[in-house]
Amino acid sequence: MVDIVLVDDDKVSTFVTERFIRKNVQGPCRIHTFDSAAEALHRVREIQPRYLFLDLVMPHMNGWDFLEQFTPTDQESEVYILSGSLDERDHEKANKNRKVKKFLSKLSVRESIPKIFRN
Repeated sequence: MVDIVLVDDDKVSTFVTERFIRKNVQGPCRIHTFDSAAEALHRVREIQPRYLFLDLVMPHMNGWDFLEQFTPTDQESEVYILSGSLDERDHEKANKNRKVKKFLSKLSVRESIPKIFRN
C-alpha cells in the first residue's frame, strides 16, 4: 500500500490533484489530505508517505515553514512542491532544497502527475 500526503488549503486543487493521482498510481494507495500544514506536520511522521505534495501558500504555516520542520524518517519519501506560484525565487528555492524532489506548477498537474507515477 502506497501512502500519499497532499497538503493544500485549496479544496479544488486538492480534488483535482487527488483525481490525477488515483488515475495514475500503480496499485493500491491511501491518500491523506490536509488543509493545514501544521496538522500535516503532526501526522506525517506516523503516515510515512512515499509521496508528499505540498502547497507553498497557506495560512498560519506555509509550505516553507513545513519543510523547515519536516524531517523524513524514510529516505524513500519524495516531496513535491505543488504551487500556483509563478515567482522564480520559489522555483530556485525548491530546487536548492535537498528535501524537495521537484517543483510542480498547479497548472501542469495533468502532465506532471502521470510522469511521477510512471516508475
